[in-house]
Parts: sequence; structure tokens; C-alpha cells
Amino acid sequence: MSDQELLYTIALTLVLRGHSRSQRALLEALGSASAVYENRKDASSVFEGISTRATEALAGMPSFMKAAEEELAYARAHNIKVLAIQDTDHYPTRLRSCEDAPLILYYLGNADLNADHVVSIVGTRRCTERGRDLCKAMAHDIAQRASGTLVVSGLAYGIDITAHRAALDNGLPTVAVLAHGLDEIYPSAHRQTAIEMLKQGGLLTEFTTHTPIDRLNFLQRNRIVAGMADATVVVESPARGGSLNTARLATDYHREVFAFPGRPSDVNSEGCNALIRRNAATLITSASDMMDDLGWTTATKADAQQSLLFADLTADEQRIVDVLAAAETDMALAELSAQLNIPSTKLMPMMVALEMKDVVRTMAGARYHLRVGS
Repeated sequence: MSDQELLYTIALTLVLRGHSRSQRALLEALGSASAVYENRKDASSVFEGISTRATEALAGMPSFMKAAEEELAYARAHNIKVLAIQDTDHYPTRLRSCEDAPLILYYLGNADLNADHVVSIVGTRRCTERGRDLCKAMAHDIAQRASGTLVVSGLAYGIDITAHRAALDNGLPTVAVLAHGLDEIYPSAHRQTAIEMLKQGGLLTEFTTHTPIDRLNFLQRNRIVAGMADATVVVESPARGGSLNTARLATDYHREVFAFPGRPSDVNSEGCNALIRRNAATLITSASDMMDDLGWTTATKADAQQSLLFADLTADEQRIVDVLAAAETDMALAELSAQLNIPSTKLMPMMVALEMKDVVRTMAGARYHLRVGS
């Protein structure tokens, strides 16, 4: 895509801010953002059904070009990827299928937004310890069975931040969908986690820089959380909350919705119980329930050893793989050194080589994890 077409697309999102369906309908009807710009003064004659307000706004499209240029310049100066919906290689494919998908996404990170498996984990900001434990168990189980799964959430307090941190701790890529521009992090208390996510995931938003923090923006971003995933999991939710909005959107997009049940007396489970009661979500008690329903291929550490027998490994590297495959948990360098009877100074370069071959990954606490199904 040319820079000019990209600028026109950004400008279109600014002119009709908050009206994703209208933006998309115009783009598809006229074939390009450039054509929208060229026909801006007589939009009503080339696009039937456009509102008077939208027609008037499009007539003033040239006045938004400077802001579009500044936004693109800011993105490139800060290594932010500008993903246009016309970009079939990089824009999230699952999200593109939603009719109200944003025309432009701003992305900072290294995760594959079109990973084989993508799950959104959402819930209340005032989660309980049980909710945190459920998130951690989910991330652990997903990493064991479907490593490489992208975990999506919203960086908010409670379930969101717990899901992100659990993903990081288990070596899963994780992306936060923000309700503001990439020039700030909200809440600021989660800045360090956001920084860590840039190395193992990323930050994604449809909002431009200097976008004020606004409640409606959080509701608007929920459609991205729901739309870019195969499934949405509601861990904990009261009777009303943003996570229920995300679940509804996922249903509208014909995506799977799952929820953990709670006791009738649990305020933080009222929303989950209601979803299940109305058949708006499938009851799950673990990540395995979700993965079974989605048909994600089962893989275990024992399977990993077999799958790596014919990889391009040296004899010592194969010994390392065998030990990790047989272990119940991830192992520290000292543990591997003792079990293999290989000095740590000699073992470390081998571990680096295995990481380069995408056979192992380093987890929290400098422990090594065997990639299942590599």
C-alpha cells in the first residue's frame, strides 16, 4: 500500500471517528480511501444511504490530512506498525471478518496477530484470589498443550493484568488492546508489564495519540478484544460489567464464549453464571475444557520428545531435550547441569543454541521450558 493511500485511510478514521461501519462501507463501496477522498464532495451521489452529517464531515476531509501525516510520522519514529484493513498479510484476519472492524490499527510488539490459536481472557477489575488462580492455571495448561497461543486482554486491573502476567510467566505471547493511543499507558501502574509485553507480545490500539481516557473508548475497544480471537473466556464478572459486553460481541461475531461458574452467593460470578444459564457461554472448569471444545490438538511433554527426535540436534542437545521432556516442571540451568553431568559453562551455549532453534524458551526465574510440538 502506498503512503498516500495509508494517509487517506488514517484521515478517513479521523473524519468519521467512532463510526467504523460507515468507514468500512465507504471504503468497500468506492474501492479505496483515495477514491473516498476524491469523491468527498459528492459522497451522497456515489454512496447511497450515507447520512447528511457524514456527508458534511467528508467534505472537510482535507483538514484532517495534516493530523494523519503527524500520526504516521509519530508511528514511524517510534517503530509502531500501522496496520490497514487492506493489508491482507499483517492485519488480524479474524478481526477483518467483523463488519465493524477498525480500518487502522497501531501495533507495537512482536507477536503474530494471526497465530494459529488466539484466546481473549477477560473479567472484572475487582477479581478475587480464585479468579487470579484460574487465570494462572489457564495460562499454564494452554502453554503445556498449545504453546504459541496468543493471549489477548485489555491491561486493566484485575483479570486482565493477571491474564497478561500469567501468559508472560508461561512463555505465551500476549497482546493488550488499549483504549487510548500508544503515547501513554493506562493504568500507569501496569507500565512495567506493558514493557515486558513488548518482548513477548505487544500493545494494540485503534486510537491515535493524545486520545483522552474515556469510558466509551473502553467499550469500543472491546470489539477488538472479541473479534481478533477464536474464543473469549470470562473468568469472573459481576452482574454488569465490560467483560459481559465483550462476551456479547464475541457471540455477535460467531465466536465461542466460555465462562467459569461460581457459587450462587459469589457476587463476582453472577455475570458468568448468567451467561451459562442463558446458554450465552459454555461452562468450563479448566483450559482443557475450552481446548477440547475448540479442537485444539493435544500435545504433551512426552509427545515433544518424540517430535524432536529427528530435529537438527547434536547428541548433547538431544540429551537436554530428553531430560526436559521427562521432567515434571521446567528446569533451571543448575538442575540440568547436575542431571546431565555437563558443566554450566558448557551447557549455557547449548541452551542458547536450542533457543535459537526454537526448541526451548527461557521462562520466569531463568528456568527452561521445552516447546511442546516443536
